Amino acid sequence: MPSKRTARIGALTVAAVCSTVSAVVLTTPAQADTVHIHDIQGTTRTSPLAGTKVTDVPGIVTGVRTYGSSKGFWYQDPTPDADPATSEGVFVFTSSAPKVAVGDSVTVTGTVSEYVPGGVSTGNQAVTEVTKPTVTVVSSGNPVPAATVVDARSVPDDYAPAGDTAAGGSVNALTLEPAKYALDYYESLEGMNVQVADTRVVTATDPYTELWVTVKPHENATRRGGTVYGSYTSQNTGRIQIQSLGATADFPAANVGDKLTGVTAGPLDYNQFGGYTLVANQLGTLQKGGLERETTRKQSRGELAVATYNVENLDPADATFAAHASAIVNNLNSPDIVSLEEIQDNNGPTDDGTVAADQTVNKLIDAIVAAGGPKYDWRSIDPVNDQDGGEPGGNIRQVFLFNPERVSFTDRAGGDSTTAVGVTKVHGKAQLTASPGRIDPANTAWKSSRKPLAGEFVFRGHTVFVIANHLNSKGGDQGLTSQYQPPTRSSEVQRHTQATAVNAFVTEVLKTQKNADVIALGDMNDFEFSETAQILEGDGELWSAIKSLPKSQRYTYDYQGNAQVLDQILVSPSIRRGCDLEYDSVHINSEFSDQISDHDPQVLRFRP
Repeated sequence: MPSKRTARIGALTVAAVCSTVSAVVLTTPAQADTVHIHDIQGTTRTSPLAGTKVTDVPGIVTGVRTYGSSKGFWYQDPTPDADPATSEGVFVFTSSAPKVAVGDSVTVTGTVSEYVPGGVSTGNQAVTEVTKPTVTVVSSGNPVPAATVVDARSVPDDYAPAGDTAAGGSVNALTLEPAKYALDYYESLEGMNVQVADTRVVTATDPYTELWVTVKPHENATRRGGTVYGSYTSQNTGRIQIQSLGATADFPAANVGDKLTGVTAGPLDYNQFGGYTLVANQLGTLQKGGLERETTRKQSRGELAVATYNVENLDPADATFAAHASAIVNNLNSPDIVSLEEIQDNNGPTDDGTVAADQTVNKLIDAIVAAGGPKYDWRSIDPVNDQDGGEPGGNIRQVFLFNPERVSFTDRAGGDSTTAVGVTKVHGKAQLTASPGRIDPANTAWKSSRKPLAGEFVFRGHTVFVIANHLNSKGGDQGLTSQYQPPTRSSEVQRHTQATAVNAFVTEVLKTQKNADVIALGDMNDFEFSETAQILEGDGELWSAIKSLPKSQRYTYDYQGNAQVLDQILVSPSIRRGCDLEYDSVHINSEFSDQISDHDPQVLRFRP
């Protein structure tokens, strides 16, 4: 998966370009003589008055946004109707800093529109807005309408209705059922003043001054304070994003398991980076939970320790080498073999044809030595320039680090960026035709994506085949709060063909030598319960070892309040049947606001 930072910057750029073309104008009936905010919002996700000019719609200002590309204010009718499906609040888009204050009683004349954050192609829901407004301040200093309490009791357990098949799976035209579905409940509060209280942080503060909390503290909780994402059909409904209308400097640097004590209140917005968001004009007080980074145990003399670690676009200009080295030496206890993902070329995102990454890798190796670790050796294959995806110009690839005092690498010439590695039988044993070698690099499955790197290692006389992977990212998938339910996961198509190719290669090794020790590991960019994982596992050729952990401990990445699996280590039957396998997801990054990567490393220990 691309780093959250990279994806966010790209999305912000797209949003800026598309901001003038993302309003959806719908054909609407004529408006009544007297219009209130609940008439604008209606009982579905899109306004029955979209495209219509409304006049002198009254309400009280509840929040003012003076920054970013979406300047404006929220206001709310203090005299609601009796229909729980109709929101009493709405956003007024002013384009420049609004000249109103919280507590102002105003009337607004303008055009009702539906704005899709990020553009229609994202599949996001639309935000009902009043645009091109004329605002009249009637009085100031009025009481703000009481915030609606959002808590475990008010949020339904069912996530969303199934979309209308006649509308391509969209839920936009369906009448809201806020007592039945969580997404309907949140939509029924769009633009209104809401509050949460004493909530636990389930995604740490990110560089964009936002975090996620849960109002359902017992919903799929991890022992470290997060919320596990366990299946496509059991969404975590208590998650909600928190931003602030206050100064950036005042936003708390929170880790997973911390709490926002007291009341956090403000308008409920919807944005392209997570959907429903409480934009706070009152923030709770941060209570630290004391979360500490994990350390895995040291492998014994007879155990082989194999790890995977996505180091997030590492290049020589980065300032994280010492921290990554410390993590490998101290938190991972210097594994014998480390598969690194997202090692960039020697000048990072500069797109000048450079593909070599020796400076990047050697700088990390030197930092590991300085941290008290072993002098790792390494193997990799440089990609063809600009052919493996990732950050433009960065030429990311997988790299094997190995401790030559504990394990040896079997070098066999012939592997390069375009030559496919094969399998032969020598003296009854499987061998790679090239080591290191790339799996089927000409296969269209790997278009603009990383090709798997295969290598032969020997530990205490036993050969172990290791395949380092970084499958296609989830970029382009519809979000969990999409108007399309269930959302389309378009990125799976390529990932499934990639998983098929990896499984086919492993199958070839096992047909050549039934009891071969094979490990396929890396950033699989998909969950342990996904079809991608099922294809990788095949008919038992591989097994995702993270499934040896209790469900509450199965996560390697934290995204939008969901602790989830993206990084996996899969093993062949000979390793699984050994009964001495031990797996550890070492949580050093994903739960922390000061992370050096967005992925947690994984470690497997076993006796070949």
